[in-house]
Amino acid sequence: MQHVAEPLNSCPAPPPGPSVPTATSKPAGRGRSSCGLVLSIFPGIDLLGRAFEEEGFCVVRGPDLLWGGDIRTFHPPTGVFDGVIGGPPCKGESNLAALNGRPGVTLVDEFWRVVEEAQPAWWVMEAVIRHEAPYVMALSPRWLGEKQSRRRYFHSNLDLERHIEVALFEHPEWKHAVLANHGARRGSVVRGMATYSWEEMCALQGAPADFLDNTPFTVAGKKEAIGNAVPMPMGRAVAKAVKRAVAHA
Repeated sequence: MQHVAEPLNSCPAPPPGPSVPTATSKPAGRGRSSCGLVLSIFPGIDLLGRAFEEEGFCVVRGPDLLWGGDIRTFHPPTGVFDGVIGGPPCKGESNLAALNGRPGVTLVDEFWRVVEEAQPAWWVMEAVIRHEAPYVMALSPRWLGEKQSRRRYFHSNLDLERHIEVALFEHPEWKHAVLANHGARRGSVVRGMATYSWEEMCALQGAPADFLDNTPFTVAGKKEAIGNAVPMPMGRAVAKAVKRAVAHA
């Protein structure tokens, strides 16, 4: 298990975007619910937000292209949300960007902008690569006892690694990461990319097989949506770590 957190002494933002929020503000709930009011941005089907809801947070979802919204025109109210969570689209940052995205294209600056405008007590950003932040924690579902190998980085102004619970042993069965549909034959693995059935994708991501039954998505659209989501086991682990970090702040 190679999960690591790296406290950084300075946190310059990637130019020309807004500055990266620091860890100077004391995390504290504003009293509206047991765990606070959370803004979820870049939600997609928002498995991350659902995991936070399971842990008692009240989650409000921001705009997403999936539902016809645009984060670039969204401006949250200041001082309303206790926390901000989200994972900016990663296709441009991924090692597979040349195959399924535009290399270098990122909306990470939009995450920093929303945090700067909302001024929450805490924030968590999930990404496929490491960015500058007060604390950066690498995490994979396998470190939580799951089959799927999907290493991602969680950035925050909270020291989440101190409060994350990992499994004593990894799962004996190993599975490639669930990805958005890329057209290969089901059951195949091409250039490290596995193609699963819908049921397999849901199981590995921690969602029920009927999760998107009552939506207008095509089969390919469903696979795209769940392949871009944060796995529920990772979301639950991070949400629990946030609760503990806030309680000990």
